[in-house]
Amino acid sequence: MAKKFDRLAQSHRTFIEAQHLFFVATAAPTGRVNTSPKGTDSLRVMDSRRIIWRNSTGSGNESAGHILLSPRMTLMWCSFDEKPLILRAYGTATALHPGDDDWSDLNALFPPDIAARQIFDLSIDLVQTSCGFGVPRMTYEGERPDADEWSEKKGPQGIREYWAETNRQTLDGFPTGIPD
Repeated sequence: MAKKFDRLAQSHRTFIEAQHLFFVATAAPTGRVNTSPKGTDSLRVMDSRRIIWRNSTGSGNESAGHILLSPRMTLMWCSFDEKPLILRAYGTATALHPGDDDWSDLNALFPPDIAARQIFDLSIDLVQTSCGFGVPRMTYEGERPDADEWSEKKGPQGIREYWAETNRQTLDGFPTGIPD
């Protein structure tokens, strides 16, 4: 049932663009493995071998710390509607932070977000699809306003203070690359 590809086909791209949710998985050579759900308008398929996604401020910052030590990253999408499918994109990633050379150009591909803290650039080396028969059917109701409301209330300075307090290290104490 599983099929492997060396790049994204147009059918994969169409599937990805129709999903409201994806998951990112990373791991440092030691410590905890992290899997995080991601949503909103935060991902762009750049071509058949490259995906970027913008990471907004959250309670942790595991992905950024992990890829500094081991650049492996997996992105996964599940269909929750009529046609079951799971798609994974495996590869290596780098992180850009506000102020980095390519930040402005890549950040412009997304809607404004004062809480944007990284853009991950994934170079794909394997794509795998599988049946998804075990994934339940669910209905999408819409995006939550909570993160945007929190960010607006904090403001740019408050967000940077939050980064300093909570986002400069992973759960295992690894640095995340958040600038001072």
